[in-house]
Amino acid sequence: MTDMQKKSFGTMLSPIRAGQHMLRNRVIMGSMHTRLETEPDSIARQIAFYAERARGEAAILVTGGFAPNAEGMFDPEGPRIDDPEDARSLRPICEAVQAEGSLICAQLLHAGRYAKIEGCVAPSPIRAPINRFVPREMTDADIRRTIEDFAKAAENAQAAGFDGVEIMGSEGYLINEFTVTHTNKRDDEWGGSAENRHRFPVEIVRAVRERCGSDFLVIYRISAADLVEGGAPAEEIADLARKIEAAGADILNTGIGWHEARVPTIAYQVPRGAGRQAAANVKAAVSIPVVASNRINTPEIAEDILASGEADMISMARPFLADPHFVKKTREGRADEINTCIACNQACLDFIFSDRPVGCLVNPRAGRETEFRDSPTESPKKVAVVGGGAAGMATASEAAMLGHDVTLFEAQDKLGGQLNLAQAAPGKDEFNETLRYYGGQLQKHGVKLRLGQRAGSDDLTDFDHVVISTGVTPRIPDLPGVDHPSVATYAEILSGNRAAGDTVVVMGAGGIGHDVAEFLVTEPAETHNTDAFCETWGVDPQFTTSGALAGDPLAPKPSRRKVVMLQRKTSKAGAGLGVSTGWILRNALRKHGVEALGGVVYDRIDDAGLHIVMDGEPKIIAADTIVLCTGQEPERALAEELIAQGVTVTMIGGAKEAAELDALRAIDEGVRLAQSL
Repeated sequence: MTDMQKKSFGTMLSPIRAGQHMLRNRVIMGSMHTRLETEPDSIARQIAFYAERARGEAAILVTGGFAPNAEGMFDPEGPRIDDPEDARSLRPICEAVQAEGSLICAQLLHAGRYAKIEGCVAPSPIRAPINRFVPREMTDADIRRTIEDFAKAAENAQAAGFDGVEIMGSEGYLINEFTVTHTNKRDDEWGGSAENRHRFPVEIVRAVRERCGSDFLVIYRISAADLVEGGAPAEEIADLARKIEAAGADILNTGIGWHEARVPTIAYQVPRGAGRQAAANVKAAVSIPVVASNRINTPEIAEDILASGEADMISMARPFLADPHFVKKTREGRADEINTCIACNQACLDFIFSDRPVGCLVNPRAGRETEFRDSPTESPKKVAVVGGGAAGMATASEAAMLGHDVTLFEAQDKLGGQLNLAQAAPGKDEFNETLRYYGGQLQKHGVKLRLGQRAGSDDLTDFDHVVISTGVTPRIPDLPGVDHPSVATYAEILSGNRAAGDTVVVMGAGGIGHDVAEFLVTEPAETHNTDAFCETWGVDPQFTTSGALAGDPLAPKPSRRKVVMLQRKTSKAGAGLGVSTGWILRNALRKHGVEALGGVVYDRIDDAGLHIVMDGEPKIIAADTIVLCTGQEPERALAEELIAQGVTVTMIGGAKEAAELDALRAIDEGVRLAQSL
C-alpha cells in the first residue's frame, strides 16, 4: 500500500448540506469555458464530457458560462441561455449528469467590458486592457433590465433541468466590475459607496431566488481577491458576502484575480493552494458553505484546506480535465492513480483563446470523450515501444490498458525522457506528477519495462508492431568555437550535469530558452512557498488590502545572475509562448533583470565570449556560460535502420517531429496510436 493510499480524506469525502440539497461530498467541478457548445454534435459531446465527470463523483458540476443576454456574450459565438427553447435543448445534459448522482448548475456569466463584441457594456466606459472594445456605460434602465435578464436566465436553466445556477461575480466580469472603484466611477445609486456598488449583485441574487424558489441551488462566485489596483479590501468583500447570503445564496464560491491582473493565478508558477487565505477570510464572514479554489490539484491539498477549516468545499476545474474520476479514485483508495493537472494551460486555456474546444495535455480524452474507447481490443498484438518519454509512456500504458502485450525499452535507467528536463524549470516540477501517474499505469497494466536497455534491431524482430518514440537531441549550431568549454546545451544545464556561472548568455528565446533563463534566475521558493510568491508578485499574503496587493506586481527583483537571452528573429522574444502563461514568463524574467535581444547574427565563440552582429555592428557578449537553446534534432537512427530492414515502424513524438519539448503533441499521438492498433 502506497503512502497516498494510507492517507485519509475523510473531510473531503464527507457530505455537506447546501440549501435544500445534501451533497455527497465537498468537491465541485468548477466552471470552465469549453467551446463544446459551438462544436458539431455539441449536445452529444457535452453529455459525454459532463457525464464522465459525474461518474467520477464530483458533488456538483458547474457548466461554462452562459450569457443572460446578448450584451453579455463573451464573444460572438459564446453560449447564451436567454431563450427558453434553446435552454430546453440542454435537458439531456442535465439528465445524464443527474443519472450518475451529481448535481449540475449552469453558470450565468455576463462578460461586461471583457465581452469581445461591439456594444459591450460596463458600469463605466473604461476599456479593459485585454479587450479592444470600449464599453458603453450602462444606464439605470440597462441595469434593471440586466437584473431581470439574470432572473429569466435562471428560470430558463431551471426549466431545462438544472439543479441550480452559479452567478459569476468574480474574475473581472460585469458583476465584479460594479463592486470596485477600479471600474465603477458612477455617482448614482449603483456607484460611489460600497453599499451602492454592491447593490447590483445583491439585487441579482435576490431576483434569482425569488424567481426560482427555495429548492433551486444558488451559488454566487465572489471575488475574494481582485489583484488589481482599486480592488476591494477584505472588509468590503466580507460585507458583500454577508449581503449575498442574506439575499438568498446557498453557497459562496471564491474567485482569485481578474483576467487583466498582472499577478499569476492559475498557472504552474503559482504555489498550490495559494489563495486559501482569501477563502478563509470569506468563510469568517458567513454561515453558508464557502468554497476554496485555484491551484488545488491533489486530494492532499484539498483535504488540508478543508480540515483546517479555511473552507467548507473545494472547487477544481482543470483537475477534472486531467482526471474526471478524481473523487472516485480518492474514495476507492486509489488516489495514487489520479492523473494530476500540472497547470500548464496548454490545451485548456490556450485552446480556448485560439478558438478551439478545450483539451488537456495529460489527458487527450478531455473534451473529446466520443473519440475514444475503453473496451479491450479483440485482436491483441505484441507491441514494442522504444523510448520511455512522454510519447512512449502514453503509448505503452494505453495499449496495455486495451489488452495488448507491450514491452517498453528505455536506454536510460529511468522513465521520462525530455520530461525530466522540463520539470527542472520553476513550477514545472508538476511534471513529476505525470511521471508518477504513468509509472503507476505501466505497472498496473502489465507493461514489461526494459530500463537501461538501448534497443537494437535484433531486439525487435518478434513484435507485431514497433513504435519508435526515441525523442530528440539538442541541435548544435554550426558555429566556430561551439566546442568552447564555456558552452553547454540546455539539456546539460536543466539536468544539473553542468553548473552555470554568474554571467550567462542563452542562445535561443523560444520556450526552452525562456525555461532555461527562468531556471537560472528564479529561487525555488518563489513557486513553492506562498509567502515568497506573494513577495515576488506584490500580493498581500493575508488578502486584506485593497485588491489584495502589497506592491507593484512588476517591481524588479534582481537575480544574483546576469542573464542575456538572444534570438535571431526580430520579433518579440517569447512571441510563440502560450497565451495564458507567456506573459508570466516574460514579466518574471524582466523582474529578474533578464535582457532579451532580437535580430542577432551569431559569429563565433572564443575566450572573450559570444561574438554577434546586431544592426550591422559587431559586438562581444562576455559570459561565464553560453547555453545552446538552438532547437532539437529527432533521434531516428534506430527507426532508419529498421525501415532499411523492411520492418514497419510508427514514429511518434519528438522522433517524428522535433518541435521544442512538445509533451502535448507527444501524449496525444501516443494515446491515439494505441487506440488505433
